[in-house]
Amino acid sequence: MTNEFIISTAAKFKLGGKPVEIIPIHTGHINRTYRLNCTNGSSYIFQKVNTDIFTQPKQLTENILAVTEFIRGKLSTLGKDPDRGTLSLMPTEDGEHMLMTEEGCIRIYKAVPGAHSVDSATPELFENAAAAFGRFQNMLGDFPAATLHESIPQFHDTVKRLNDFKDALAADKMGRAASVKAEADFILARETLCHVAVDALATGELPLRVTHNDTKLNNIMFDDATDEAICVIDLDTVMPGSVLYDFGDAIRFGASTAAEDEPDLSLVECDMNLYEHFTRGFLSETADTLTKRECELLPESAMLLTLECGMRFLGDYLNGDVYFSTSREGQNLDRARTQLKLVADMESKLDLMRKITAGYSK
Repeated sequence: MTNEFIISTAAKFKLGGKPVEIIPIHTGHINRTYRLNCTNGSSYIFQKVNTDIFTQPKQLTENILAVTEFIRGKLSTLGKDPDRGTLSLMPTEDGEHMLMTEEGCIRIYKAVPGAHSVDSATPELFENAAAAFGRFQNMLGDFPAATLHESIPQFHDTVKRLNDFKDALAADKMGRAASVKAEADFILARETLCHVAVDALATGELPLRVTHNDTKLNNIMFDDATDEAICVIDLDTVMPGSVLYDFGDAIRFGASTAAEDEPDLSLVECDMNLYEHFTRGFLSETADTLTKRECELLPESAMLLTLECGMRFLGDYLNGDVYFSTSREGQNLDRARTQLKLVADMESKLDLMRKITAGYSK
């Protein structure tokens, strides 16, 4: 997108100022994002939504508006600044909160003032992030989760993900199945694990909740002065689901000792110090509201979400690397192997993970 397009499109939103500086932001992998610093002294986040992935942008916008307005009400009641505690979608001159253009779907957020994001952190910052995800869960505890749209249908349906993997294995489009037999057998041997959350949600054993579904560290804004985690961002995957999805994916991504595509598997493990920091932070905000069964299954959720990611990487490798972008040969296979190594490591530490979790549960 050209600067001219960004400036002319921003003029169709009620920003109260004109962009004087346009800064590309490269941390996200889905949407195209820019920071706009404007003449009124305010800053905004300008995004082109990836409608190849989010095929229903109107429903996506409805989700974000519903959740952020609900949180704003909670924050106002607590005497806190809603502009720092949740995202604010800016309206267009026509009163909408997205704009369809020749370039695609455009939206603009007010930038969270006095805050920054990070891509890696100390254990203490990781714990702060966990507390923020816990507060997010708490504030939406009485939101009617079933009223939200599924922005990506069956996103964490691990039974479906397993069936998709089996299809990729059977099709063997690239002739790679024989070379990954050990990895495939590892996944197939854990079919029971794939049913844990899906079946429990279906029977009501686990309550349906509003879930973020992308609980990475860089989806938290930290206060510039104090490093307090103050705002959860990137709400595109907010959907109905289980709290297990958010906790498990945060551990999968944040407690690993190696990069997601690390070829040297000896470097890959789940760091129990980081696991404890995140668990303590998350349960400091949610222990009073989560059910006993939810708390009991938090350690299993880390294995579940890691296995899900591993089978998705391996399935894409079998299909010819058509979904996850790669920069080198075998990258998706390396990604799959790191995830499966993490699962195996978590299995060996499951008793310790349960003990840690029980220590912060109520």
